[in-house]
Amino acid sequence: MSMNLASGGGGGGRRRRGKRPVMAEINVTPMVDVMLVLLIIFMVAAPLLTTSIDIDLPVARGGAQIQSNTPPLTLSVKRTGGGCNSQVELYVGDSPVAPAEMEAKIKAIRTTRSETDNVVYLRGDKDVCYTDMMKLLGQIRTAGFKANIVIVPEQGS
Repeated sequence: MSMNLASGGGGGGRRRRGKRPVMAEINVTPMVDVMLVLLIIFMVAAPLLTTSIDIDLPVARGGAQIQSNTPPLTLSVKRTGGGCNSQVELYVGDSPVAPAEMEAKIKAIRTTRSETDNVVYLRGDKDVCYTDMMKLLGQIRTAGFKANIVIVPEQGS
């Protein structure tokens, strides 16, 4: 049970001096590993957090207003009763139009409008069925108009 004190391997808190200089570099490999793990965690967690956020939409001001002599064409759909594909009232502007005459009416209006004035605002009651809105949207596209569907954002509680 002898101990070799000459090599400096013994206890007592002794250090060998002069053989190895002090290392002044920072090892960044553990830091890079931690950062990559955090990046993966945030990439997985971020889509899960954004689906349930309740926000109040701000009032937007600015932007370019459309300068036109003619008012924009507005088509409205209102459900008056029944289930889907039944009892809807259609309006061009403020005047009611029969559903059978709507496509011919839209095509007639398209012939009077210029090429730059080809946007229709489509307003649908919240109780209108999806199929009724898509039929009207198809008639608008067939006539050569581009459709903007008008919605009102829900107000925050």
